[in-house]
Amino acid sequence: MNYTHQNIEKDNISFLERLYIPEIAHGMALTFKRMLKFPKMTRQYPEERWIPTGSYRGRPVLVLENGKERCVACGLCARVCPAVAINVQAAETSDEKERYPAQFEINMLRCVFCGFCEEACPEEAIVMSKDCEIVFQSPDDAVMDKPRLLKPKEELIDRLEFLRFYK
Repeated sequence: MNYTHQNIEKDNISFLERLYIPEIAHGMALTFKRMLKFPKMTRQYPEERWIPTGSYRGRPVLVLENGKERCVACGLCARVCPAVAINVQAAETSDEKERYPAQFEINMLRCVFCGFCEEACPEEAIVMSKDCEIVFQSPDDAVMDKPRLLKPKEELIDRLEFLRFYK
């Protein structure tokens, strides 16, 4: 049924078009033209650092406000994490909030930087920071405990403002 139609189209193609040489040459000419036209987008990394915007999702961190963590150890972040990278152990406190995280760990080798933990947190206690240069010497170094996760609120202002605007 369509076989005759395809054979007729093949007969109308010239020998050079069958070899695809003109199309390859056209594609290469277009590539070279674009290569010379646009400015280079390459950064010279150690000298030129990239500064992420507030929407960037780097490694998750805990917000430290007035010398105390915001986290109330509800465990929503651990429950919503698709990679099961977060471990939270709650403890009682005599402060205005009833609980605090006695232990809070994130296995950064398992973390997929999805931001679900940030979305689930009712206290805005865990947010995605601007940290994009994450290096570990061993797998044990990749498990970040509470002291390594705590970051002052002042360093996270861009992200917190972004979250308030888009939530």
